[in-house]
Amino acid sequence: MIPLRWTRLALFGAMMLSADLAEAKQRTILATGRRDPRIYAIDLDQALKPENDNTPRAIVSRSLVNPRRLDGTLLGDPANLVLSEDQRTAFVMNHHGAVVNAEFLQHGGRGNISVMDVTKMLKRENDNSVAALLAVHDIGWFGGVGLALLPDAIIASAGEGWLAESGSNRISIIDRRTGGLRGQIQMPLMGPGIRQLRVGCPSWPVPFISPTPPPSIPILAPDPAYGCFPDPEGIALGRGSDGKTYLFSGNGGTDDVAVMDVERALAGAPVVESAPRIPMQAGPFAISASPDGRYIAVTGRESHMTDFEGNTLSIIDVDLARRGLPGAEAARVRTGTDNPNESVRPFWTAWTPDGQRIIVTNYRVNGISVVDLRRALAKDGTAEVARIPLSRPDGQPARPKGVAVMPDGRHVVVSGGPNSITSSATNLTGMLHIVDLDTRTQVATVTGVGIDPYGLVIVDAIDGD
Repeated sequence: MIPLRWTRLALFGAMMLSADLAEAKQRTILATGRRDPRIYAIDLDQALKPENDNTPRAIVSRSLVNPRRLDGTLLGDPANLVLSEDQRTAFVMNHHGAVVNAEFLQHGGRGNISVMDVTKMLKRENDNSVAALLAVHDIGWFGGVGLALLPDAIIASAGEGWLAESGSNRISIIDRRTGGLRGQIQMPLMGPGIRQLRVGCPSWPVPFISPTPPPSIPILAPDPAYGCFPDPEGIALGRGSDGKTYLFSGNGGTDDVAVMDVERALAGAPVVESAPRIPMQAGPFAISASPDGRYIAVTGRESHMTDFEGNTLSIIDVDLARRGLPGAEAARVRTGTDNPNESVRPFWTAWTPDGQRIIVTNYRVNGISVVDLRRALAKDGTAEVARIPLSRPDGQPARPKGVAVMPDGRHVVVSGGPNSITSSATNLTGMLHIVDLDTRTQVATVTGVGIDPYGLVIVDAIDGD
């Protein structure tokens, strides 16, 4: 069984710096290259210099997330990453594992996690090598997305089934020291509080009992056969007033958010949903917790059942959600548009360090929204206090996805760009956009950042020179 000491969670540890790092000056962005399977280290201060705008000159180094294939081809599909509490280790989720993106043009690859030395990632002499790669962990299921850290464990969500875009009800618990799979949360397909979106779902027992015939599941979305498997994607840790930590998952398959008891999961219980699921406007992807853990921000990205993309941000009250009380969705704010029927496809969320504002990337309308928490909770129609457009030097749509906020709360970093990879073309079309929240303008762009970049983090403490 998982040691109960893991219940002492490092919910806010990533915000704290050890004394020996406090005076370091270099501020670095680590961005996933996604279809280009490398992690890009970008010097933020260099990126903000006018002479480096709209160039790749601020890129310090690119680290491989898996060893190369025998023929030299790069392997991996880095979609998300988180930092250890001391910022010295990066945990990178490879959505489909060690694949060649130009060859694996489907869903349902087995996810893995690359464990990487951040100090080595920041060194120019390690560019385009595996020098920073410490280990690669299997996540135990397919289509890895979400990552969260506990002192002794990694929580990893899987949003797909084997070679299919649906078919997951699994969130894995992985030993941080050994990389071994210690347990799996199994999410119910049916039961009280779960909104069944279609009839005829497979008889898939939870906890799983073998032998069970394989389910009939859709290969690609949108598909009316969705709605049986939750397909958990983004995850976040919330803090209840009872002192306990709760795991929230955004379920792309069933358009809702689940609430799970972390202590029970660490004690070995496979079924740990502790309250009814909370319906969303559309299937969420990436979600995030406020710095104090009291609220969870969730985007209504897209339905996997119908051809529908959302346009709202939901804010979940952790205490109401864990108790299954009305009003758990404390606010729902339209972002990026005044038209309730316009597709925005809000993608990723990030909180400012003071916990008062939420930044949302709006993929279809090529910009970010700034949402004021206090106004949103008060149901104030002006809760979206800013819409900031993003632009590319080549004139193409920005297509923003990932977002992170600097510790000073002023600068926001956004990843974006199309999925331009094909079997014959690997142009680096990904970019990072840097936004000044004080002036509400885009102040810098870094080009050549992978292909279809997703998640990113800020390293604010380690000197890479």
